[in-house]
Amino acid sequence: MQPSRDISRLIEIMAALRNPDGGCPWDLEQDFASIRHYTIEEAYEVADAIERQDFADLREELGDLLLQPIYHAQMASEAGHFDIGDVIYSITEKMIRRHPHVFGDVVAGTAAASENRWEAIKVQERAAKAERKGDEVPSLLDDVPNVLPALARAGKLTKRAAKVGFDWPDFASVKAKVEEELAEVSEAQASGDAAAVQEEIGDLLFAVANLARHAGVDAEAALRDANFKFTRRFHHVEARCREDGVEPKEAGLERLDGYWNEIRAADKA
Repeated sequence: MQPSRDISRLIEIMAALRNPDGGCPWDLEQDFASIRHYTIEEAYEVADAIERQDFADLREELGDLLLQPIYHAQMASEAGHFDIGDVIYSITEKMIRRHPHVFGDVVAGTAAASENRWEAIKVQERAAKAERKGDEVPSLLDDVPNVLPALARAGKLTKRAAKVGFDWPDFASVKAKVEEELAEVSEAQASGDAAAVQEEIGDLLFAVANLARHAGVDAEAALRDANFKFTRRFHHVEARCREDGVEPKEAGLERLDGYWNEIRAADKA
């Protein structure tokens, strides 16, 4: 079998890997639960390549991510649930339905109008999904995935709630809420109640996610950037320790802070 630019070849390869007669033993052992972790991991690797602006890596990582729906669809086909054709039909039907201003006779209008139309259609879709499942009243929060990173999910939950007016009126109000939650963390810490400390820190993080949304900031992206900045600056601290011939754990906080302030000043300059 030879590589190809045609997606049908990838489908053939996946079917061969899962073929009980001559397939790959590892692939044959997998199921939806065991593969889902790889699906999430591949999505993060795509995001990482984008953030690094490494387009050679992005091409490869997109291929790895593309394999995941093919893999899941192959297993679903074996179990008689659906096949990759059903998956492709479902998403093409959804995209056509959600863009009546492109594929129908609705006037496009502004980007904001398109977003509002998209959200209205999603409300209808949630109601239809709830009806299929036998739920009488769908929740606005029903399809916010539990597996999202916690900070990203917090932002999405508050955005959904805000659509029905359940929201702070302005940035200053959310900032005051963050300060209130921080004070409650201090109170819990003083009480010595570890469970209370965890709960209050959770409330604080949730409030910060809400603050980020009000500021027009993606909280998950902002924290990733902060992690990257900390890593880069700490690498400088380690390098300076090596230059001065001292182990970081023996350098002492004052010296480490000095190295840290060097890179901070360089960043600001």
